[in-house]
Amino acid sequence: MSNPDELLVGIAALVESGQSNRMSLTVVTGGAVITGRLAPEAVWRERVSEVLKDSDHLGPFAGVFLADRPQGRADDEAPTHLHFHLARILQGNVGIPETGGMYRVAIEDISAWTMGDFSYSDH
Repeated sequence: MSNPDELLVGIAALVESGQSNRMSLTVVTGGAVITGRLAPEAVWRERVSEVLKDSDHLGPFAGVFLADRPQGRADDEAPTHLHFHLARILQGNVGIPETGGMYRVAIEDISAWTMGDFSYSDH
């Protein structure tokens, strides 16, 4: 979307304000379908940093995610990205990864979205 969807920006702002961490969302971006729960950016960054710290090869990158806020963005500016945790990329009848991952998606790149997350079942 060349002009970010104001509803998505509003949802992201509410999540960022810490008033909700239970919002599930499914988005289409770049042809991929991502489904999962949104997290405030600071929480997302902390979790990604923890995962990287535990890696023998990726540990040095952990500090990049611990910055207080993205450069050039003030507290009162509208969010530009959605931060998913417990998220999956949907492909056919599978979610990748099965356990959920951490995804950052630019709001302006989202072409479609819906409330809630999707899961598949063999039944």
